[in-house]
Amino acid sequence: MGRALSEALRDKPLFFEPVPPSSRAKATRATAEIDAVVALVRANPRIDALDIPELVDENHEGRPLYRTADPREYGRRLAERTVREVVVNKVVAHLDSPEAIERWASETVRMGLRHVVLVGGTSRYIPYPGPGVTEADRVCRPIVEAAGGLVGNITIPQRDGEPHRMLSKTRAGASFFTTQIVFDADSTFGMVREYDLLCRHASLPPAPVLLSFAPLVDDQDAEFIRWLGADVPEAVERAILEGEDGGNLRRSVDRALEVWTTVAERCRSADVEVPLGVNVEQISARHLDDARTFLDAFAERFAR
Repeated sequence: MGRALSEALRDKPLFFEPVPPSSRAKATRATAEIDAVVALVRANPRIDALDIPELVDENHEGRPLYRTADPREYGRRLAERTVREVVVNKVVAHLDSPEAIERWASETVRMGLRHVVLVGGTSRYIPYPGPGVTEADRVCRPIVEAAGGLVGNITIPQRDGEPHRMLSKTRAGASFFTTQIVFDADSTFGMVREYDLLCRHASLPPAPVLLSFAPLVDDQDAEFIRWLGADVPEAVERAILEGEDGGNLRRSVDRALEVWTTVAERCRSADVEVPLGVNVEQISARHLDDARTFLDAFAERFAR
C-alpha cells in the first residue's frame, strides 16, 4: 500500500500518468496493457498515485470525441490491482452545466474513486457548454472531500497570468496542480515563485505543484507533444534528437532531471514554500518502457 495522497503531496510526490486502452482495442489487448501497467507500478514502490487522463479530441465546434472508454473504469481496475491512489481527470468544459459536473463527481465517488483533476477546454476561442474550471472546483470540492478525496487542476507555465489563475483555483478548492509537459526550467520556476508570492499576500497555503515530464525520443513525439499544447524549445529538441549514438531516451531523461533539479534548487534558494513533485506521462502506448525509465530515474533521484 502506497502513501495516502494527502501525505504524499507534502513530500516529493511521484505520479504516473498511463495511457488508457483505446475504446477500439480488443479485450485481450486491453487486458495485456493493464497487466503491463500493473507490473510496472508493483516494481516501483516509490510511485504514489496513478493519474488517469481523459483522452479526447474536439471538432471545430469544440464537441468531444473520446478516444478511450470511461477512464474511471480503467482507474478502478488499476486501483484494485496496484493498491495505489488513483486520480481521474475530467474535461469539465464538455459537461453542460454545474449540475452535470455534480452528477459526474457523485458518480465517480460511488465508483470508489475520490481524487479528481478537473480540466478546461483546449481552445479559448470556443464557447464550451460547461462551466470554467474554477466553478467546477467549487462544485466538486465538497463532494470529493466528503469521501476523503482531493481536487486537482492543470497549470501551464508559459501562459500569461497563470499564477493568478492558480490562486483563484486554490481559493476555489484545488489542492494540487499538475503542469503541462515541461522542458524549460525558467518559465516553470517563474510561475511557481509568483504563485508562492501571491499565496503569501493572500495568507493562503500554496497547493503542491507536480512538474510533468514525458519521453521525447523521436520527431513523432515532438510533434505530438506540441499538439498537446506543450512548448518544446527547438534547441532542446535538437539536443535530444540529433545525437548519433541512439541515446535519445537517455538524453530525454537527463533533460527532465535537469529541469526538475534546477527548479527545485531555485525554489529552495528563494525560500519558495510551494511543495514540488513529478508527474511522468506515458503519452502513447508505445512508450510504456520509456515511462518506466523516467519513473525509475526520479525514484532514484528522490531517494538521495
